Amino acid sequence: MGEPRDRDAIEHGLLKKGFSQKTGGDHHRYIFLSRDGKKTSIHTKMSRGVQHKRISAPLVSLMARQCRLSSKDFLAFVDCPMTEEEYRQKVKMYGVV
Repeated sequence: MGEPRDRDAIEHGLLKKGFSQKTGGDHHRYIFLSRDGKKTSIHTKMSRGVQHKRISAPLVSLMARQCRLSSKDFLAFVDCPMTEEEYRQKVKMYGVV
């Protein structure tokens, strides 16, 4: 299933590639924006708690599904081998971009 990932690295990858962050409550929420800045149906969240500095492999897998990607593709997305444009092409088949 993979290794746990650093929360800050995942956050950085999401924000760098078209996601907007909404803070408040006990989670950071991330919403993917269309090219014209409108919210899409793609969203995910991460806990803000200090005990969640690393995101477990099962939660990474859940975030990947929420972002309409396989776990492998999600990690490529947040680790930067996959560009925002490549991501947009992948999710285009879902009719959200």
